[in-house]
Order: sequence, then structure tokens, then C-alpha cells
Amino acid sequence: MSDHTVRLLSSADEQRGAWNLFRSALHVKAGSDEEWERISEALQESRVFAAFDPELIGTVRAADHEVLLPGGARVPLAAVTGVGVRAGRTRRGVLSALQTAQLQDFADRGVVLASLHATEGAIYGRYGYGVSTLSRNLVVDRRHARLRPEAPAGGEVSVFGLEQAVLHWPDLYGATGTVRPGMITRPAHYWPMNENQARRSDSPVETAVHRGPDGVDGYLVYHVERGDADRQKLTVFEFHYTNPAAFAGLWRFLLSVDLVDDISVIVRPLDEPVELLFTDPRAVKVKGVEDETWLRVIDVPAALAARTYGPGEPVVLEVTDPLLPANDGRYRVGPDGAHRTDAAPALRLDVTSLAMLYFGAWRASALAGTGRVEVLDDTAVSHVDTLFGTRRASWCGTFF
Repeated sequence: MSDHTVRLLSSADEQRGAWNLFRSALHVKAGSDEEWERISEALQESRVFAAFDPELIGTVRAADHEVLLPGGARVPLAAVTGVGVRAGRTRRGVLSALQTAQLQDFADRGVVLASLHATEGAIYGRYGYGVSTLSRNLVVDRRHARLRPEAPAGGEVSVFGLEQAVLHWPDLYGATGTVRPGMITRPAHYWPMNENQARRSDSPVETAVHRGPDGVDGYLVYHVERGDADRQKLTVFEFHYTNPAAFAGLWRFLLSVDLVDDISVIVRPLDEPVELLFTDPRAVKVKGVEDETWLRVIDVPAALAARTYGPGEPVVLEVTDPLLPANDGRYRVGPDGAHRTDAAPALRLDVTSLAMLYFGAWRASALAGTGRVEVLDDTAVSHVDTLFGTRRASWCGTFF
């Protein structure tokens, strides 16, 4: 019999306790009153679950967003964060109980997809999450990098300090920030958390805004700090734009910042053509490619029906979901959409593999080749590669 109970939190004191438990799980000291004042503004009602025995021993929370799908539709997404279990109580089923309660809550509320950033890669697959977007980290040697002469001409760039910039971040992101599949909206409850993260920086956080002929079309957020070997490093945390001129213009700005040796740009889309801007593409060093977001398909019929597909032949997929069995079934997926069917399946997969397939980060042929998809019809694999493929690499670009 379980020695703990799980329930939604309601009081501010309990929610602050859950926030500090999460920080403790990450080996971070308890937050200050000033930080809590900002964080509390980001917590939506009935979104924080906690486990008790009877003291608080575990927590998980979520926030409501929408996510852009291949084809341009948006569906409700729960951004999962704040996952932590008290030291000494791990590996006793606490996290599983929290995940089960949260997933059922998502299903009951009509959430279509859930997403998270995983601190550990071996945990979330057993709850139906799969790696759905990938990113890379880059470093550019500013003192030797030169833009190619034919790089698009940019507009004007203005720089704002933190106090002024936080007032404009929502509008800046609204103008530039949902252009790729996988990107999410940032409602009002998102921004206090984002501001708190910026205020924890030991060096000044600056925002550079690019304006083209039609107004704001790009912005980035950065700070400068002492890096390795006593080199000054400019780190870019946010970089959003709507056209090539803004992309090149913001890079032109970055190269103009004085007293900087290295420009570090983190968590970028895999297909972003940074190297092509420079006379020497080796000025850009890839420092790592890693999982960005993990996706959980909460409502399989709704998720499959909402996105668009490539020109492949229709294929029947059989999906299994041990935690949300209402998703179990067969689905015909084709260029004309997706719906339930009783037809014989060509591929069998669990909901974790479906999550990896959904945004096109992984091809069905790769999943089949590693045993993640059971192939019943060999001709179907290439069709699914085409059906679920995307023109641009899917990417979230929002940390939560």
C-alpha cells in the first residue's frame, strides 16, 4: 500500500513549499521573498500537484500554452516543470504517482499535448514522453568572424536594459516568436518566471531589437561574462526573427559588440544557417547537439487530426498507451488527415514513439531500425517518413 497521497495545492504557503522543494531537488537554495513574489504571479490555479507522507515529499506543476503544429494549427499544450522529489524519498513511486495524476488531469481538461525539458534523459520515457525537438549550441570567435558581403542588409538595432526590456518582451515575442512547428505561445503567466531568471544573472542582461521597414521583426537577449581562459563571452539566451534580413542584422549587431571574444548562442534550431553567413564557416563551432523538448501526446485522435501531413501514401498506425488507454487504437494517417479506423495496421508503436515522430524530429525509418516501431508492412515506413516530415526543423525556443 502506498505511503503517500497526491493532491492539487491551493494555498500560497503550500505552493511556495513546493517551489522550494523543486529548487532543493536541483541543489539550489531556497528562494527569496522577492523571487517568490514574482514566481507566485506565474502559478495558475489548480496546476501544482504535490505528494505528502504527511510532509511534502514531491511536486510537479504545469502551465497552459498553445503550440504551433506542422500546417499552422495551434492546440492546447501543458508546459510541465517544477518536477522534484525530496532526497531520501526518490525511487519509491512518488514521481510515478505525481505523473499519473497530472496526465489524468490533462486528459480531463482537454489538453492535447504536454511538453517538458528533461533534467535526466532516462526518466520520462516510461510516462509516454519522447524527444520531439532537438537543438544545437554554437560558439563564434567574434574577433575573427566576418559576414559575407552578400549577407542580407539589416535594419536598425536598438539596445535596452532589463528594466525597460521586460515591459516589451511580451510584444516582442508576440511579433516574432511562433514561426516554427513546436514553438509555443507565451501567455501573461509565463513572463514573471522569465523575468526572475533574467534577474538572477550576475551580469547585465541586455535586449537588442531589430526593426525593418515594417517594424519590429527580430530581437535577442544576451549578457556578457568572463568565460574560459579569461575570455569575455557574450551569451545569447533568446534569438527570434521573422525574415533573413533580421537574422543577418542581429548577427551583424552581435559582431559589433566590443570587449567580447566569443559569442555563445544556445539552444538553436538544427537547420538554422548560421555558418552560411560567414566568410569562413569554421568561425562557427558546434559545441553540442542535444534534446530540447520532450513531448507527451495526451489526446492521440485530436493531435493526429490537428496537424497536416506530406504527400505519402496513407498508412494505418496502431498506437498503445498504458497510462491513458483511451488513446489505444488504430489510426489512418494520410495527406487528407487522420482518423480512427478498424483497418489492419502497417506499423505498431507506443505513445512515446508517436511523440518522437509527431514533430518530425525523428524519421519512422530510424525508429523502426532501432526497434521502437514494429513494422508489419515494409512499404509503409517510407510513406510515414514523408507523411510526418517537416520542411523546417521543429523547435520550441522557450525554456519553462
